[in-house]
Amino acid sequence: MKLKVIIHNAEEGGYWAEVPAIQGCMTQGDTWEELLQNIYEAVEACMSIDINDIQITKEDTVFEVVV
Repeated sequence: MKLKVIIHNAEEGGYWAEVPAIQGCMTQGDTWEELLQNIYEAVEACMSIDINDIQITKEDTVFEVVV
């Protein structure tokens, strides 16, 4: 999967980034390297769900898709 990330210079220094394809997915970092690491973590966190929070019946099937 490829996602576009918009990176901004933060007013207080460092950077902040947003992933427009995932509503509310943003992160920040003091350095470029820290920001890149935080982007991966933010995307993973924004796309992960706790399966226990979803009502699933015996007739439902749950599986993961890699895109």
